[in-house]
Amino acid sequence: MAEEWEILTLRGLTATDERAEEFTGTLVIHRAGSNEPVENITVRIRRSIVREMEESLGRLLTRSTAFVRRNR
Repeated sequence: MAEEWEILTLRGLTATDERAEEFTGTLVIHRAGSNEPVENITVRIRRSIVREMEESLGRLLTRSTAFVRRNR
């Protein structure tokens, strides 16, 4: 069976300017069910993926009964 990881957070997602097509940050993960320490992995994410994630997570949270959308 494949290893399962839990995403704890994405830290410091930054870009060089507001029109950048790529962002860098640190993905903090933990092996599910393990007492091992967390792993910090530097990641680069393209703007198109950030948009895709925003749409997907927005749909998921909208369907969630406990979620209340905050005004931006």
